[in-house]
Amino acid sequence: MSDSIFNPNHQEHNIQSKIVAGLERISETFKVLLWEKAKLLKLSPIQIQILIFIRYHKLDFCSVSHLAKEFNVTKPTISDAVKVLLKKELIKKVFSSSDSRSYAIELSNSGKGIVDETENFAAPLEHQLDGIKVDDLESTFKTLSELIYKLNRIGILSVQRTCYACKFYKKNKQQHFCNLLEKELQNSEIRIDCPEFEVPS
Repeated sequence: MSDSIFNPNHQEHNIQSKIVAGLERISETFKVLLWEKAKLLKLSPIQIQILIFIRYHKLDFCSVSHLAKEFNVTKPTISDAVKVLLKKELIKKVFSSSDSRSYAIELSNSGKGIVDETENFAAPLEHQLDGIKVDDLESTFKTLSELIYKLNRIGILSVQRTCYACKFYKKNKQQHFCNLLEKELQNSEIRIDCPEFEVPS
């Protein structure tokens, strides 16, 4: 019998394979929901993701090179998306004071309007979690946050800003602790995308 993750017979005896197959289904759902919004507004999924990302992240993260790392795509892919968004006047360039060739991007007023229309695309996924017990949700989140951290450590995810990889994070026995906030953290308080994240020196 093949031990492929995608072999249903193998999945019957391997919980890890079931989880990976389940994550693939969730990923497909995410892509379907994003495509539905993209088609309505005549934008590509990556263009919508860029607009939403720059709405909620500081300018330092909104350069072409950083966005390429963020979304695990090539710089030319991001550059092409940025050109279209500039042409549609949904974003504008913010040039560096120290290097006139270097720039970041920020939303125009029209871009903010598009984000208001699109940022709820994943709401159907979130709503399906409403009836699940809090303990189960916290356990699921703990597993996902640890998985994201591990995928970053082996180089599959190039960017992540979880507590586990932050210079302010410590773990004392089984208790998480943030040296920036100076407080213990519950599993549910671990952040996936922390604005104060800093890479350890």
